[in-house]
Amino acid sequence: MGALSALIVGPCVAAPLAGALVYISQTRDVLIGGGALFSMAVGMSVPLLLLGLSAGTLLPRAGAWMESVKKFFGVLMLAVALWMVSPVLTPVVQMLAWALIGIGYGMYLLTQKRSGWMSKCVGMVFAAFGLMQLVGVASGGRDVLAPLAHLSSTPHVKVTFLKVKSLAELNTALEKAGSKTVMLDFYADWCVSCKEMEKLTFADPAIQPRLEQMVLLQADVTDNNVDDKALLKRFGLFGPPGIIFFRNREELSGTRVIGYQNAERFSVSLPRAE
Repeated sequence: MGALSALIVGPCVAAPLAGALVYISQTRDVLIGGGALFSMAVGMSVPLLLLGLSAGTLLPRAGAWMESVKKFFGVLMLAVALWMVSPVLTPVVQMLAWALIGIGYGMYLLTQKRSGWMSKCVGMVFAAFGLMQLVGVASGGRDVLAPLAHLSSTPHVKVTFLKVKSLAELNTALEKAGSKTVMLDFYADWCVSCKEMEKLTFADPAIQPRLEQMVLLQADVTDNNVDDKALLKRFGLFGPPGIIFFRNREELSGTRVIGYQNAERFSVSLPRAE
């Protein structure tokens, strides 16, 4: 399970790990490289160790409340399992699965006779979430993050990219762009952060005007074929998400964006490339 989950969860830590690996590949120092990776591992493990050591003093004694906690964390484990396999599921299946989890747990909490008002409120939240997903998929929605967005009168903004499949196509596109700023976005269907950037960051009203002034290219490395590997190797990337800016066919120094950035943070990254 650890080996299988690493294949799916790996992209979540791609950004900090990619930064460390790029630095190691440039310095070629075994001690610094080992120290960097060890520090990253320590930073991830120490909080868990402290929580485990202090659990006896911070948490109350075991009792009936543990049953509710056990069931709640059981639902969270189901949600995490669904989130991990979501890159290989269709939007319809994802929305139906989230609806099942939300409505199922919500109705369980609402129908418990001994549950208090807090449990009822939590149950209503879960049930409402599940109903939103169910109504969304029934009415033609295909976005888990915004199941009812298609029912709004506000049109959904989607950024249009010119697809590049190889280094040759990239060089041709850069040559045609001339002196205009070019943004190259590395994307994959299994990359959750890439989809978040597309739906939440690129579509933000504050970001749209800036992107319209650029030539937008996208390298889809979902298949991880020879051309995809060559594109990633050309820029020293280990995988998406990654954004690189160019002008006059040259990469703009210090403007790379690795990993997910919200609209506010991305707006700070963009001016340096304009």
